[in-house]
Amino acid sequence: MKLYTYWRSSAAYRVRIGLSLKGQPYESVPVHLLRDGGEQLKENYAKVNPQRQVPSMELDDGTILTQSLAILEYLDETYPEPPLLPSEPVDRARVRALSQVIACDIHPINNLNVLNYLINDMKVDPDNKVIWYRNTIEKGFPALEELLTRSTKTGIFCHGDTPTLADVLLVPQVYNARRFDVDLSSFPTICRIEAACLALDSFRAAMPEAQADAHKT
Repeated sequence: MKLYTYWRSSAAYRVRIGLSLKGQPYESVPVHLLRDGGEQLKENYAKVNPQRQVPSMELDDGTILTQSLAILEYLDETYPEPPLLPSEPVDRARVRALSQVIACDIHPINNLNVLNYLINDMKVDPDNKVIWYRNTIEKGFPALEELLTRSTKTGIFCHGDTPTLADVLLVPQVYNARRFDVDLSSFPTICRIEAACLALDSFRAAMPEAQADAHKT
């Protein structure tokens, strides 16, 4: 498999974690989101993914998968061990809901496309861009923290004592929050779960700084 990725893309980070948890080898194809106006916007990459976003995953037969959640569910269905989703329907719904708090409600309004639009088109001051980012976290994380804290289903990880899809989504979002110096002291459960995840080799191998394209200009 080939993974079109960028070291600091949180969506690509999710898929790297999934592949690592599943123990699946892959070829990393870096797509620099900043160089030369963004390599993802070039026509050659648009042939891979018309959305001009990462990640994209090319299977051995040439099929291209896009969207990180779809790729992760494909991996879970194709390589079922260890599972990213629980066996019981109500538990699967909980894990998907926790994942979607991040993937649907938090991440879309603070990703690179939005931040670039604020700077380049709306002429927002860079300091105000940071305020925008922090605001989305400060509004999204309290609900996530409460969902995790008040449920007896929460264990070492977001759901029970083994990593699930929710943890795969959580860790990259916390990484981004730290990048923008968000004060995370109000979210002890989120931080505890992040630490449990990063204690695992599979999560550490997927970290942005561990990627071959990290910090390349």
